[in-house]
Amino acid sequence: MSPTCNHDNTINTPTLTLRGKATDCVNYCSRSCMFLARSLFRMSGHTPSLMRLEQRAAEADQIIEYLKQQVQLLKEKAMVQATVREEKKLKVENGKLKKEIEELKRQLLEKERRRGVTVPMPSEDSSAQCVSKPSAPETSPTAAPADPASAVKSPPANNTEAKTKAKAEKKEKQEKKAPAPQEDLKVDVSRLDLRVGRIVTARKHPDADALYVEEVDVGEAALRTVVSGLVKHVPLEQMQNRMAVFLCNLKAAKMRGIVSQAMVMCASTPDKVEILDPPSGAQPGERVTCQGFPGEPDKELNPKKKVWEQVQPDLRTDNRGVANYKGAAFEVAGKGVCKAQTLSNTGIR
Repeated sequence: MSPTCNHDNTINTPTLTLRGKATDCVNYCSRSCMFLARSLFRMSGHTPSLMRLEQRAAEADQIIEYLKQQVQLLKEKAMVQATVREEKKLKVENGKLKKEIEELKRQLLEKERRRGVTVPMPSEDSSAQCVSKPSAPETSPTAAPADPASAVKSPPANNTEAKTKAKAEKKEKQEKKAPAPQEDLKVDVSRLDLRVGRIVTARKHPDADALYVEEVDVGEAALRTVVSGLVKHVPLEQMQNRMAVFLCNLKAAKMRGIVSQAMVMCASTPDKVEILDPPSGAQPGERVTCQGFPGEPDKELNPKKKVWEQVQPDLRTDNRGVANYKGAAFEVAGKGVCKAQTLSNTGIR
């Protein structure tokens, strides 16, 4: 059993009490108290450091919060700048679109004018006259003159009626002078929509031994399908990826179950057929014209008017193989003329 201290200057054991050991117990207790005091002092000595750490932590939290606010402000500023840039870009695009629309309007009016269609357009003068008309009664005198003769001389209302009558007569004269509709215009090669095209691919018609089915680029967004009876005259390998001249405004027609949207122009005899070659450098979609026959082609040839049937007899190759209409060569502006390979003085169909 361990000895115990009773703080009465004696040490008890199971068998005896040793008064000489009292001093050891006192020394032990004093040393323990001193150790505890030193520990408390040391712990109290670290208190300023803990306070400084807490203060720095609080400052760090403030800095972090400030940085968060700055980041948010920068994000908002970036969004505003992006919005402004997008707005400027849209304004520029809108300006370009307006110019394109005006140019398309001008081209449309020019084409309508060439076809003989009169399109009335409102002008600033007419709009001003329309605004001023309702004010005419207000300018008339409020009181009638005493002398009847003076009332007959020139009242403003009569002037207005005279102007209106003159405008109506002028309009009638213009309507009488208006040109005939397009169907009644002179029939010549300008009514045909002849274009340069490229045969992208060609294959034999699945249901007709004498027909080819070609996919053709004529300068449009999508390829056109063309059915041609050239199997007996042109080998299939010569049909691949070649340039040709196409009539593009014939009414689409179904040939053995496949709709043909154009026609290949060829010089032909009863025994031989040759595809017309456009000039070197010509691109798909470029128009083929004849000098001396200006005008825009019909959107689609009316089968009842038989425009193609009237023009075709005058389409021939000359003695040099150049395709022409009444002596005017088929040509692509700035590129040259269209020719057959060997056939001269023959018809074109």
